[in-house]
Amino acid sequence: MNILIAQKDMEIKKYLKKGLKEAGYSVEESSDWEDTYYHAISGNYELVILDSIIEDKSGIELCGKIRKENTESGIIFISSEDRVEKKVEAFDAGADDYVTKPFSFIELLGRIRAIIRRTIKTSVVGNNIITIKDLSINFLTREVRRGNKIIELTYKEFSLLEYLVRNKNLVLSRTMIKEKIWSINFTSNTNIVDVYMTHLRSKIDKNHKEKLIYTVRGVGYILKG
Repeated sequence: MNILIAQKDMEIKKYLKKGLKEAGYSVEESSDWEDTYYHAISGNYELVILDSIIEDKSGIELCGKIRKENTESGIIFISSEDRVEKKVEAFDAGADDYVTKPFSFIELLGRIRAIIRRTIKTSVVGNNIITIKDLSINFLTREVRRGNKIIELTYKEFSLLEYLVRNKNLVLSRTMIKEKIWSINFTSNTNIVDVYMTHLRSKIDKNHKEKLIYTVRGVGYILKG
């Protein structure tokens, strides 16, 4: 398994490289913003570890640029920036997880394993196009349509919709959604699932008589089809 590290903090970079190599991963470092981009879109890495600032440029902007070319590799941020708004920006740009410094390496390793398991599983899943009533999702092009209208979704919104679609007619708890979409041990008292679900429903169900996504009070959500 190959991991690419792009961190401005040299001590953190050295610490990560040593620990990940001892855990059995093949690790490469990237020196700058452009170098990280070209390495990350090559598809040669199961995981890319980014910082919120790389070479005085936005790591979140870099994440979004990578995601336009590479939807399969996992992306995790390790940053000293712990504002919720910054984390949401990273998730919207396509990050799979966000870890703040200082962190436990054992916990980080667990998060990395979870992301890599997910990305490997996603890459081998069949059924490239799924249609539920008048909703159509193309998992290769990431195009979503409701009727004849194309719906623009952020990376996380698409991941959330995919999870609902692949589990249609099943109730998914908030805990299940947090663990699947935002990886393990995500802050338990966050309302990020409800926030994202509100955004997703406004895009999928707004102005449609027949609703597809429903709230199951006290539990979670279900997509009926």
